[in-house]
Amino acid sequence: MKAVIYGVGPIGIGVCKLALKKGINIVGAIDIDKSKVGKDLGEILGLKEKMNVIVSSNAEEILGNVSSDLVFHCTSSYLKDVHLQLKSILNAKLSVISTTEELSFPYFSDPQLAREIDDVAKKNNVSIIGTGVNPGFAMDKLVLTLTSVCQDVKKIKATRIVDASKRRLPLQKKVGAGMTVKEFKQGVKDKKIKHVGLPESVAMVEDALGFKLDTIKEDIYPVVAQKIIKTPFLKVEKGKVAGLKQIARGIKDKKTLIFMELRMYVGAKDPTDVISIEGTPPIHMKIKGGIHGDLATASMVVNLAPIIVEAKSGLLTMKDIPVSFFRSVNL
Repeated sequence: MKAVIYGVGPIGIGVCKLALKKGINIVGAIDIDKSKVGKDLGEILGLKEKMNVIVSSNAEEILGNVSSDLVFHCTSSYLKDVHLQLKSILNAKLSVISTTEELSFPYFSDPQLAREIDDVAKKNNVSIIGTGVNPGFAMDKLVLTLTSVCQDVKKIKATRIVDASKRRLPLQKKVGAGMTVKEFKQGVKDKKIKHVGLPESVAMVEDALGFKLDTIKEDIYPVVAQKIIKTPFLKVEKGKVAGLKQIARGIKDKKTLIFMELRMYVGAKDPTDVISIEGTPPIHMKIKGGIHGDLATASMVVNLAPIIVEAKSGLLTMKDIPVSFFRSVNL
């Protein structure tokens, strides 16, 4: 299998390394970072040997001249920022697996743009999907998979606690680590501080289970550091923001049927993922230590490759496809 990597940041690098382990041949690399353009991809990945794949800022040239099966797309969280990138890939008749969080269920944030992307994919007989650990698995696909043993489902609660100090710098900044509370609140108002994709997870679960909610509400609060916290990238003083608590609620008849809470901050104790389903039978699952976000995101993207290459054309979501799983590099 051959693939192009579009976006060679921390997640893109993780995807490339795992793809190579799984025997996927990376035949093209695209990025706009001037410090990476013109370099051999092997150098950026820290490999001992060159890959003879030069990082280019000219996406059209790479997409139009490289023989590939699909594109691993890892650039931005918001659909409005990447939809032209995605359409250009689809028009090159290549399938896409993207880490754009809003693409995980774009019918919630931008249904018109979702329909446009679906149309372009179908016109070119290729498929496109947005995935990752969250959204993409921990609070939506995993939730839906657990409901498969239920005869009925009344309520769902998913809680995810993440120690952001063990994650990449862009994520630490995205949750507001190091800011004052005032700066954090302004960042939330400007839609610069948040974890993108939590309402999309609620909407995906709603759509799959047929809950027909009245509304989905989202609230974001600062988590304030009670002591000095140092990460490999930054220092958070006592009294400043360590990260966020973000809650998304799916409401019907003034009752919360779907409750999702994400606590992501540097220094978080006892990281964990918990899913509780009120149904027949009731389900309660706890993953001690939680699912490592960056490693799991790379795994979700790469493990989906064989499925997406063979999938029906159009815009897909994680509820539309089988559960992906680890494939041994020896097979």
